[in-house]
Amino acid sequence: MNQFRRYPAGLARFVVTITLIVTMFVGLLLGNSHRSPSQAQGATPVTLLIAAQELPYWRPIIADFEAQNPDIKITAIEGPTATNLVEDLYTAAFLLGDSPYDLVYMDIVWVPKFAAAGWLRPLNDRITPTELEAFLPADVAGGTYRNQLYRLPIRSDAGMLYYRKDLLDQAGIKPPETVAELLAAAQKLQKSGKVKWGYVWQGRQYEGAAAMFVEILRGFGGSWVDPATLTVGLDRPESLRALQFLIGTIKQGIAPPGVTTYQEEETRRLFQNGDALFMRNWPYAWPLANAPDSKVAGKIALKPMVYAANYGSGACQGGWGWGIARSSRHPDAAWRVAEFFASPASQKRLSLATGYLPSRRSLYSDPDIIQKYPYFASMLDVLDGAVLRPPIAQYAQASDILQRYLSAALTERLTPEAAMAAATAETRQLFEN
Repeated sequence: MNQFRRYPAGLARFVVTITLIVTMFVGLLLGNSHRSPSQAQGATPVTLLIAAQELPYWRPIIADFEAQNPDIKITAIEGPTATNLVEDLYTAAFLLGDSPYDLVYMDIVWVPKFAAAGWLRPLNDRITPTELEAFLPADVAGGTYRNQLYRLPIRSDAGMLYYRKDLLDQAGIKPPETVAELLAAAQKLQKSGKVKWGYVWQGRQYEGAAAMFVEILRGFGGSWVDPATLTVGLDRPESLRALQFLIGTIKQGIAPPGVTTYQEEETRRLFQNGDALFMRNWPYAWPLANAPDSKVAGKIALKPMVYAANYGSGACQGGWGWGIARSSRHPDAAWRVAEFFASPASQKRLSLATGYLPSRRSLYSDPDIIQKYPYFASMLDVLDGAVLRPPIAQYAQASDILQRYLSAALTERLTPEAAMAAATAETRQLFEN
């Protein structure tokens, strides 16, 4: 099984990361980061990193903060688009020992790693339990490591099932609750020629596949890693049945053969082009699938993920939030910025501009948001059933193991039993080291 063992990151990714770090520091030295021209001299500096595609949405929020808080000056560094490269930048900067960041904009799966390494300041003494009740519980849990809060959530996310409401209505089929109902509906409408593919999902070897599989595991009563005991459950019968369901969709022609190479965008394009009945994806796909140039605009709906009989639905919890770097020389100023970013007004502004799900429960009934994004009203049902990927310090390594063996099973390089047995053994070995 050596061909599936974990190897260090390749030279190309290392070179890219080092190049990005050098570029970032040069930008700081030359003043090429994004600053407001009205910033007062002598104000307390707060530096943060935001990916290039998001920075335009944050600039108005940053400007609002600076207008209301002239004693603080925000420097927003433009980061790479790829999430893994952003994580690499943070990791490399922290390992250098004197990170330039005061605030850390974090994906939910980075929290255990960053907290366990001692790179973040705990936030429990800055926010009360009562104040945290305004946020969705799964988002708070996703920012917590060993009972300490390290990330203030500002964006939520959860995987869900998109479906062609028009086609199901025409066929007199109710939206599926179970995997058996999904398979039956897909086969019926494919056989009738109404749609080319029944179900598309993310099967490429990357983090999105791990997120997708967490949902299927929950729906079949399976488990990945228990964070309290580090017990690995990938080789259990329930977990094997979850994997066999995915493989079955390929073998039965319900999912296209190429699904093992798909990420979110490949599945979205197929669904948006009218070629698929069901799709697993994140909320970002909704406004795109309902855009004027979409072939399925106004014809779709979404619901919580399907599950096996006698079990329940699970949506992989995603999302982003702000933490304070332990190396920050201005933690109090950084907290004021984080609080402002997580406020109802800032989250509302970000959601209206992007369609991102807010982390504050109250905003799911905000009339302005509901008018623009009517589906937000139904999102709480999905988010309340969210499941976290294992909040463990070794998450990156555990996910890499799962991704490799999941891909090996989906592409029939290993049997499901062999793949999950090997993934279980290697993950257990990870915890023993």
